[in-house]
Amino acid sequence: MKFPSIFRTASPSRFDIKPRYYDPVKEELEQRTARIKKELEAEGKLGGEISEEDRLKRYETGIRGSFSQHQGIRPRGTSVLASTAMLRTIIFLVLVGGLAGYIYIGPVIFEYLLYIMVLIAGGYFFTRLKSKASR
Repeated sequence: MKFPSIFRTASPSRFDIKPRYYDPVKEELEQRTARIKKELEAEGKLGGEISEEDRLKRYETGIRGSFSQHQGIRPRGTSVLASTAMLRTIIFLVLVGGLAGYIYIGPVIFEYLLYIMVLIAGGYFFTRLKSKASR
């Protein structure tokens, strides 16, 4: 009896092979025609005379014009404080400061860190409100 679940369990995968048809006669015929075509092109009997310029165009890379759509590096629309790297750095510094303070000062350091974080958050929100009011 199976219990109802919100998670889907993986069903066993089935072995499924799709056979490919191989015809050795057809393969040999294609190889021979390709070889003969190369020989005739090398002798100049097949196809028109290819100029040096056309030969160079055939091997030309497609890089020309590839960078024409480039519009340069766009400046960031967000502030530095909103980036995830800055957030990770702040969290790391708080954790390291808490650990070092706990080792040197004791459990009182957590109160100090809380006061410091409240002051920083208050200053941050005050400057945000002040900048919105000046608009």
